[in-house]
Amino acid sequence: MFKRTVIAASLVAATLASAQSMAAVVGGGATLPEPLYNGNATWEGILPSGFSYTGVGSGGGKTAFLTNAPASINQPAGTNVDFAGSDSVLSASELSTYNSTRAAAWGKLVQVPAVGTSVTIPYHRNGVSNLQVNATQLCGVFSGSIATWGALLGNGDTTPIKVIYRAGSSGTTELLARFLNDSCPTAFSVSSTFTSANVGAEPSTWQAVAGSADVVNAVNATDGAIGYVSPDFVDTANNAQVARVSKLATGTAVLPTVDQAQIALGSATAPSADRANPASWAVTFGRGATDKPVPTTGYPIVGYTNLLVGQCYKDAADATAVRGFLDDLYSGNHDLAIGIHSFVPVPPAFAAEVKKAFISNAGNEGLDIGNSNVCNGIGRS
Repeated sequence: MFKRTVIAASLVAATLASAQSMAAVVGGGATLPEPLYNGNATWEGILPSGFSYTGVGSGGGKTAFLTNAPASINQPAGTNVDFAGSDSVLSASELSTYNSTRAAAWGKLVQVPAVGTSVTIPYHRNGVSNLQVNATQLCGVFSGSIATWGALLGNGDTTPIKVIYRAGSSGTTELLARFLNDSCPTAFSVSSTFTSANVGAEPSTWQAVAGSADVVNAVNATDGAIGYVSPDFVDTANNAQVARVSKLATGTAVLPTVDQAQIALGSATAPSADRANPASWAVTFGRGATDKPVPTTGYPIVGYTNLLVGQCYKDAADATAVRGFLDDLYSGNHDLAIGIHSFVPVPPAFAAEVKKAFISNAGNEGLDIGNSNVCNGIGRS
């Protein structure tokens, strides 16, 4: 629905130009960016040759990467997990456990935003083609306090609202939960699991599904349904209706176009201190102490999907391949593909700081991937 119109040849050329080593670099995790990484029936993905990515959800990706557990991303035993995608940021507990149990042998981990994203609200109600909602209304819908379409639209429609939500740990859920927690903290907490984020009980008529594509399929199949999903899963191919959203009751409700998401995401800045701490590079929007305020201009349900990589790899080819991919990503070589897939590139100034810290070591911080002084004899296998 929101794809930019360009010729496919331009994207293919940009993708081929970025191809790196043929090393077997294995990753997985969030389904939100899966079509961007792997491509789909229409567009090429941005991962270089020799990379693989399996979408299972952010929780599975984090587990796989933090503990080298290939089964968590549906890979066979003995496979080394080289990277992960997660819209759910690493928690203090996850970082502490990794540092105490893995860092000595594997080296530091790196968490950086890959692309900005909106969380779209697909819905299916016969006869409703221009749904406009604000944060308070979405709080009611996803908590169950607004139970019918009439209560949402202000008319006599008694059709029940059926929420389609993600089962298990999902970064898309966490992005939505941060937005809802900002407006209704007594109804929603911040969690990557919907049943934990929603303070109340979910009605028995609601439906839990596995992945992003399943959300759209379930919404399309059910009159009265509403869900949440990344923008790359809603387009004219699957006929999904998408709501216009505003943060404030008096605000202008807008569609989750690339331009509107970019307006909302424009405040992201790289850390100037504590740069060795992966948490410092996470950009979140909400009411938390380290969050940026939820945007009041542009499309308000936004955030970043992150890449998790290691600083050290025992296989030098893996380290070279990972560095090459990140260099391409943060040099703007994939911006065309990112826009076509309805995502937003990391702001140029932020991207430059990622390269400075983790690729070029221009600031002599010693954080760069494959640093021979730091990675002497250690690394992810």
